[in-house]
Amino acid sequence: MKTKLFLITPPFTQLNTPYPATAYIKGFLNTKNIESVQADLGIEVILKLFSKEGLEQLFAFAKVNTQHPTSNTQRIFALQEEYIKTIDAVISFLQGKNPTLALQICQEDYLPEASRFAQLEELDWAFGTMGTQDKAKHLATLYLEDISDFIVECVDANFGFSRYAERLGRSANSFDELYAALQQEPTYIDTVLLSTLKERIETVKPTLFLISVPFPGNLYSAFRSAQWVKQHHPEIKISMGGGFPNTELRSLSDARVFEFFDYITLDDGEVPVEELISNIENPDYNSYKRTFLLEDRKVVYKNNSAKSDYKQSQVGTPDYSDLLLDKYISVIEIVNPMHRMWSDGRWNKLTMAHGCYWGKCTFCDISLDYIKVYEPVAASLLCDRMEEMMEQTGQNGFHYVDEAAPPALMRALALEILRRKLSVTWWTNIRFEKSFSGDLCLLLKASGCIAVSGGLEVASDRLLKLIDKGVTVEQVAKVTRNFTEAGIMVHAYLMYGYPTQTIQETVDSLEMVRQLFEAGVLQSGFWHQFAMTAHSPVGMYPEKFGVTKETEAIGAFANNDINYTDATGIDHDKFSFGLKKSLFNFMHGICFDYTLQEWFDFKIPKSKIEEDFIYNALQEETDFNIKPNAKIVWLGGKASVEKFTKSKKGNSWEMMSLTFHDKKESFTIQTNAAEGEWLVDILQKISVSNSKIHTFQEIKTDFETNLEDFELFWYSKPVNTLREFGLLVL
Repeated sequence: MKTKLFLITPPFTQLNTPYPATAYIKGFLNTKNIESVQADLGIEVILKLFSKEGLEQLFAFAKVNTQHPTSNTQRIFALQEEYIKTIDAVISFLQGKNPTLALQICQEDYLPEASRFAQLEELDWAFGTMGTQDKAKHLATLYLEDISDFIVECVDANFGFSRYAERLGRSANSFDELYAALQQEPTYIDTVLLSTLKERIETVKPTLFLISVPFPGNLYSAFRSAQWVKQHHPEIKISMGGGFPNTELRSLSDARVFEFFDYITLDDGEVPVEELISNIENPDYNSYKRTFLLEDRKVVYKNNSAKSDYKQSQVGTPDYSDLLLDKYISVIEIVNPMHRMWSDGRWNKLTMAHGCYWGKCTFCDISLDYIKVYEPVAASLLCDRMEEMMEQTGQNGFHYVDEAAPPALMRALALEILRRKLSVTWWTNIRFEKSFSGDLCLLLKASGCIAVSGGLEVASDRLLKLIDKGVTVEQVAKVTRNFTEAGIMVHAYLMYGYPTQTIQETVDSLEMVRQLFEAGVLQSGFWHQFAMTAHSPVGMYPEKFGVTKETEAIGAFANNDINYTDATGIDHDKFSFGLKKSLFNFMHGICFDYTLQEWFDFKIPKSKIEEDFIYNALQEETDFNIKPNAKIVWLGGKASVEKFTKSKKGNSWEMMSLTFHDKKESFTIQTNAAEGEWLVDILQKISVSNSKIHTFQEIKTDFETNLEDFELFWYSKPVNTLREFGLLVL
């Protein structure tokens, strides 16, 4: 019997775009002609809940089951008719299908308002920078969050838009609590999920059911889904894969897990899934790749397959078919340009390179394959995949989900996008490498790159060295300046509470961040408290970092987050509120004149960072020496040429006027005729639309064949003007 797969992402991940794991696997299965259907049950459950019929049922359930409601809940309940009347129109608006509703929403007498709207007064000043559509999206998001608060209080305490019962998945060293929850009657949200799952299973009729679990907030729903299929369709084999098992379940030993799942696979899913199919089609096959299963009532890990993992060039193009691409909901939770990119708009997801080319950061899971095994994809293949996905989805926005995209590959990708004349928008995660020069950032921008996010982590050179980040604060400032000046938005991941971090270093780190925002070279950021994980250097060798594990015991279920004691004995939790509040204000360009003490309700030391440290770092002169092998590219178009004669004191010589039409403006340069003719010819040769890329040395040699003094010409006014309008040195 031929295998048919059903791939799902269980509730909940994102509202605005599908999590890409199932699309990646489906793309691979296509290369093997294996039939598969995929579904994002998260968005399907949300759309059932947040509909006229869904709210009618929700309010009816709450009426019977709510005791001691808060005043906020009573208000929402009293306004239920208003919610039921408006919900379908609002969802349609957030799906991009009903744009004219924005005008009505913005009049602020259309949507019923509960406690979430209390923050509106604080945000009124921010709406000055927002258009009507954005303001309406933000108000509609508050309206949905009010309903969400009602669900949490009256219907299901585990509900959240991008996670469900996350607490049960977080650091679940023991399976006991999750197992006990699964023995309870299904919750209200469970019943919506299971009715959706029932419809899909009966339509698809799979032989193998794959559940991708990216985060702790998907774990409970994954088990609920598997439990229902086991009870009602025991003939279907069920496997779990994804980010959660890859990091958390590597030492799994609790046999009860296999009451729900037949298999749990780790790391890249292509070969493990292919081997599962072979085992299902032939019970004597008995070859597995990185797979947990139950044998003689004991959990065993099998990795006896002779098959190697596929190269990135062999895994196919992610396939988004079957997913309800026109039904995703774009929301704006906070008025921050970078945060909204995660929640607003639909992005096709791709990967430039498997793993991380740096692979040294001591807080990161560098011992696991998803970081350790580095393999880039050729720029031409990436562009082929982009074109294929645009054709399929009708969307030209791409989020490259790399751990850290390599600068050389980003350059090659940008050149290929420009050569093919593709109109795309893309963003990715980077390391703040010094190779991100001003010109490289201009090239990336020209190709459609609109934003980058990268880890500044702890803005302290001592700690950056301990982290083995390979950057300094000064370098980060220069790189973020280059991106910002090119018009590319920059988001920084910030960290506090790293082992051995002192209070002074936390304060100094905040001062560095304040200066980066004040200098205008950072537009967005987020503070994360350090968490020690089992597969990072800190987790594996805690003694090197001045920390002690609270226990060496390995859980029978999840094993990743590790509780530890830091030799400093500092309570880093208490900094959380002040760090986040100050950052929120800095992101909106205000409160730079506040003393750092004003953000905290306990005494902190004064910063030891010079108040103009970042400003001074940005004043340093750039090195003008160009390496002979530097690549020279012209982003502009052809020039209109006019020849004329210039006379002075009885002498005359031939001149040339070259006029160029940039997207924003037209400009003219003048040279002598010989240099002008050479320039017209060379600009055509080094145009970004050509596949051959020329080096600085090649251009110099070409010039000196018939002309003299290339350096003098290169640093002349006409060439400087061209440098301002797209003559790039890469």
